[in-house]
Amino acid sequence: MGQDSDDQAVAVILKSQIGYERIAMVCSSAFAHMFGCSPARIEDLKTVVAEAIINAVQHGNKERPDAKVIVYLGFKDNAINVQVIDEGGGIKEIPPKPDIERIMDNLDPPVGFGTFLIAQLSDKVEFNHMTDEGHAVKISIQVS
Repeated sequence: MGQDSDDQAVAVILKSQIGYERIAMVCSSAFAHMFGCSPARIEDLKTVVAEAIINAVQHGNKERPDAKVIVYLGFKDNAINVQVIDEGGGIKEIPPKPDIERIMDNLDPPVGFGTFLIAQLSDKVEFNHMTDEGHAVKISIQVS
């Protein structure tokens, strides 16, 4: 995405700490609202942004307090486009689809649940996209 590829763009730089994803959730909600995104799709967007940031903090940045997470929000071709960038090396292996019933029954840990949610709620997702700033997850959600 970068700063120039979308017609409208915003960047948010976050401390790599759980809880800071809430800031990006509010920003992404307000951004999507500006372009007429439906309330249901805004909730999807907030969820995928939060999950991508949590994964960036926990797995990409390995919870290092000195690391950062960058979130780009853009609007182009009637879609909200997101990049969540961390300082890690990418996802070595996309986890298999989780067994939700087993997770809910506490029989399996929620490993891979975040990537599953991101893939299910997005119109398009690309994991392991490397940029000059680090590893990025690219997400697109159509406005209408």
